[in-house]
Amino acid sequence: MKAVQTDWKALAQGVVQGYKVTKEEALAIVQAPDEELLAILNAAFIIRHHYYGKKVKLNMIINTKSGLCPEDCGYCSQSIVSEAPIDKYAWLTKEKIVEGAQESIRRKAGTYCIVASGRRPTNKEIDHVIEAVKEIRETTDLKICCCLGFLNEEHASKLAAVGVHRYNHNLNTSQENYKNIASTHTYEDRVDTVEKVKGSGMSPCSGAIFGMGESDKEAVEIAFSLQQLDADSIPCNFLNSIDGTPLEGRAELNPRKCLKLLAMMRFVNPAKEIRIAGGREVNLASLQPLGLYAANSIFVGDYLTTEGQEVRADWKIIEDLGFEIEECAL
Repeated sequence: MKAVQTDWKALAQGVVQGYKVTKEEALAIVQAPDEELLAILNAAFIIRHHYYGKKVKLNMIINTKSGLCPEDCGYCSQSIVSEAPIDKYAWLTKEKIVEGAQESIRRKAGTYCIVASGRRPTNKEIDHVIEAVKEIRETTDLKICCCLGFLNEEHASKLAAVGVHRYNHNLNTSQENYKNIASTHTYEDRVDTVEKVKGSGMSPCSGAIFGMGESDKEAVEIAFSLQQLDADSIPCNFLNSIDGTPLEGRAELNPRKCLKLLAMMRFVNPAKEIRIAGGREVNLASLQPLGLYAANSIFVGDYLTTEGQEVRADWKIIEDLGFEIEECAL
């Protein structure tokens, strides 16, 4: 087996010049001793700075339909197998969805993410989203992302035609590990929706949830699968295990491991938007600011059924780093 490159700075400079890291090099990042963490983050920042400078993209979620989902995803408090005590409600009104866009602007979030639980949207639900999107497009300069479950070609085309810029559908975990996370659909089903998003002309957003029993090699496989899919935006979630779900009590990560995973994702997908997503407050803890040396994007505010931190705390992190919020994401 050939020696793995451990001169992180030289490796990063190679990536900036077009070199593609190998799976062995990516695995070395994830498995590096903690003593090398700052050197790895410094190297990741070379790549991040090359493509994005010191700008940080902010994203805000609105949960337009909560719970009532027939899928059995083990991490999710909204799934049919979850006993978590969450708010459950049908679709928010068009007016509420449009109001959320204004809140996104107040939070300086240039991307507004319209999310709904469920396996896939109905024709009526797609039309409901379209009416809200039309008004948001007419009144704001926000980038609009939707996350509504599995898509068929007709629905993807309709969303693209009305001006939805991006569609999120995460791979979540590796192909090998997927059977341990959900049984009501497959990894291939998720890949299929991402491909339909690409075919429609919308920008594909797809990422992972780390800390769900995947090995380090499988974590690397996720990063390379996203590279192969050519996802433009890659949310990196870190499992925030919720009582009442099948993954209740699971805590496989620590802040240092999370930072290595973010750095690995930057090395493998150098030009892509790498977003620190769900679970960052719990899993990165006091090391949250360091994540932005690899990532260039975060969610602000609450997630789907879990709380985020106060938006001014996120603004302060960015200010203290000497970074800059990119308020217009278009």
